[in-house]
Amino acid sequence: MKGLIKILVLAVVFVAVSCNKSTAPNYQFMPNMYEPVGYETYQESKAFRNGMEAQLPAEGSVARGYVPFDIDNTTEGFELAKTTLANPLDSAGEVDLIRGKELYDVYCGICHGNKGKGQGNLVKREKILGIPSYDDPGRAITAGSIYHTIYYGKNAMGSYANQLKEEERWQVVSYVLKLKADLEK
Repeated sequence: MKGLIKILVLAVVFVAVSCNKSTAPNYQFMPNMYEPVGYETYQESKAFRNGMEAQLPAEGSVARGYVPFDIDNTTEGFELAKTTLANPLDSAGEVDLIRGKELYDVYCGICHGNKGKGQGNLVKREKILGIPSYDDPGRAITAGSIYHTIYYGKNAMGSYANQLKEEERWQVVSYVLKLKADLEK
């Protein structure tokens, strides 16, 4: 009987100790960091002019890091870019042909081919047709014409202005001019 009482007392003590939550704090310092409040993005609110929390950017604002391109998307703009626009990455330290090749392979090589001959995988599979080589005498491409084409697109080629930042576009331009020089040898 004494053994049974000892076991019963031991079980009661064990249950009392196991239910003690000494690891939980008795107060919360900055409770909003422990228990976040979920906000609805488009929740109606009287605090905003349009009654919604999500707002349009202010009229005339420019996104951070965005530099507007002043040449128009016209034939005259293309000719102006072709004759006047020069690569600002002219110093040897700024032009990174390895980075330019990486970007070219991702965005351009699928159509233009890795060597710039106009024989990319999509052309070989006859998904698109009529991409001339960079050394084609009728093209006479320049840094400005390449940049304008990357920015606005031309013919069946779409714009890559949203995919490539300004500096990356110029890296691709430098690499395309290198491919052109290699083809003309």
